[in-house]
Amino acid sequence: MEVDQQAEVTTEEKDLSIVKAKTTTSRSRLIVRLGGLLVSHSTLVCVICCVAGLIALAVLPVLAKNTYISENALLPGSANPVLSYRDVTEANKLIMDIISAADDRVAADMEIPEVIAKYMETVGAETYHHKFSQPKNQFHPLHFFSSTPNPPQTQANLSYGTSTVGIIRAPRGDGKEAIVLVSPYNTGVIGTSASASSLGLAFSVFSLLSRATWLAKDIIWVASDSKFGDHTSVSAWLNDYHNPNFLGEASTSSIFKRAGTMACGIVFKVIEKERERHEDRDVVTMYAEASNGQMPNLDLLNVVHYLAVHRQGIRVRVGMFGGLVKSHLVKVLGEVMQQVGRFARSLNPDWRFEMPSNEYVEGAATLASSIYSQALGVPTGPHGAFRDYQVDAVTLELSPRYSLKNENTRSAFLLKGGRLIEGTVRSVNNLLEKFHQSFFLYFLTSPNKFVSVGVYMIPFTFLVAPLPIIAASLFNLTSNRNPWRWLHTAKPMLITHTWSVVVTLLPIYISKTNDLPSTQCMLIWAGGSLLTLIILYTVFGSPYSKMVEWRLLKAVMIASVFIGLCLMSIINFATAQIGALFVIPMCLFARPIRAKENSSLIRGLVLTCNLAMALFGFPVTALVLFQGVCNGFGTVNILEFWDWMKFLWGWNSATYLYLLLVHLPCWLSFVHIMFHPCH
Repeated sequence: MEVDQQAEVTTEEKDLSIVKAKTTTSRSRLIVRLGGLLVSHSTLVCVICCVAGLIALAVLPVLAKNTYISENALLPGSANPVLSYRDVTEANKLIMDIISAADDRVAADMEIPEVIAKYMETVGAETYHHKFSQPKNQFHPLHFFSSTPNPPQTQANLSYGTSTVGIIRAPRGDGKEAIVLVSPYNTGVIGTSASASSLGLAFSVFSLLSRATWLAKDIIWVASDSKFGDHTSVSAWLNDYHNPNFLGEASTSSIFKRAGTMACGIVFKVIEKERERHEDRDVVTMYAEASNGQMPNLDLLNVVHYLAVHRQGIRVRVGMFGGLVKSHLVKVLGEVMQQVGRFARSLNPDWRFEMPSNEYVEGAATLASSIYSQALGVPTGPHGAFRDYQVDAVTLELSPRYSLKNENTRSAFLLKGGRLIEGTVRSVNNLLEKFHQSFFLYFLTSPNKFVSVGVYMIPFTFLVAPLPIIAASLFNLTSNRNPWRWLHTAKPMLITHTWSVVVTLLPIYISKTNDLPSTQCMLIWAGGSLLTLIILYTVFGSPYSKMVEWRLLKAVMIASVFIGLCLMSIINFATAQIGALFVIPMCLFARPIRAKENSSLIRGLVLTCNLAMALFGFPVTALVLFQGVCNGFGTVNILEFWDWMKFLWGWNSATYLYLLLVHLPCWLSFVHIMFHPCH
């Protein structure tokens, strides 16, 4: 009986394995059939995906959601602000002392840090001075993706900046966490009311927090000397904070003191702008973009926005491209979206896609600014230095409605701004852990609306999806499907990518000649790149060999671009999104101008499209075109391309690598295909 039972179990197992094998085979066949169907209709799939991608990109402002506080522990506005005119009065005294100390331009660099330190000590803070030098802008190709700025110089004959730092120990804390307040100032313009008011605003909050009994996190106030730039001083201080150096601390005032792990960084400064006619309130502008598209947790921006608008009556702004607001194309899109929203709502009242055209225009301009700022890969303020150490931070620019020269209006402005900072500190003080509840990947369409990563990935996915399908379709159309045929096509691609690497590294040697003007450096770069390409062609042979079929060359180009865009989307999604709008048309429309066509009209269209894409797809032209669309063509000069690239590599922006290692090889491969003899 036992033998029979074992035989029955064995038979059942065999039957089950057969059923599983058949199911797996049927599924694999289904995938193969589906893949074959997509490849056989690759043109239709490509058109549908590209149109859907462009439509999805245009609809992003409509799909934006209202911001909300995800972390309940923040509780913004739950407690009434206690900053009073007493604190503002002390701040006004500091402002007047700084202005009087700044009258002597020679001694201002030495006196102002001492004045700030003296006021810090009056509220019981631990103080010290942090000296730093200007970093040297050198090209280091291995520093990309590290988010670490160039180290400061250590030569003895350099000029130094001096930041003043004060620390308040929290009465309810254990010293393990801290909140950092940063107020940049420049000794060259410290005599103005706005620059001195930044320090006064910081001191009013610092003075209040020194008496706060509810404080659970240490408070660090960094009055950063921005003579070398706002970012440099903050970055140097953070570098020393996270990388202790216990040597060379001779005097008590220069001993580097520390608090706990940074929970948040708030950078704020006062800027006096020309008053606009429609401006009836004070304004705070938020800057959140850090290196390579990194953003702080959205909850931090939401807290600032809520407290500014609903508690202090301050108008909040984020970056916006004014040129797009006046664009007729964007206005037409706004009208179309408004009509589509009305039609959708008539079909189903629950479909609330209707958006006024003017709101769409402003949302599109703000979205474009957000994507551009992230794609550039350069921090928009000193907060970017915090994000390099995975600390959430934001830069706030406070602009008063009235002039700060009048003490009464200045006091009212300092009271509002101080209570905004106080409320933000109080919310972060409530946290028991780091920011983690809300989004880190998002685009802003207004101060209180955002597009999350799950939504803005849709256009990019639609645009990129046809690339592997088109590559497979081109391989099926080749006259010789021998897999070894790919080796002959790999040679011109090897030449292209080798050349792009050389072009990327050439600035290492060019940048060492500091005496040359930028125009001459750009010409040397262009000449060296052209000479390198000629040498590679001479050594490895022409890319127009009889063994190289243009369809295979196009398939390999599409595959490499697909890989490059996918990798770039992981590093900086905004760069990949903008780059896809330029390189994907080159991938799809690349065709030899000597190819036989059915009619002269089609041949003329192919020639026109090829020449247009060869012109506008060139990285220099593409960058000029994009800058012109965003900022206006009157501000763009093609001779400044070297300065643009120097600006990118100086900030270790991965966009520099994308332009020269993904975009440039795609353009050169496109040119190879365009002039292919079609054997």
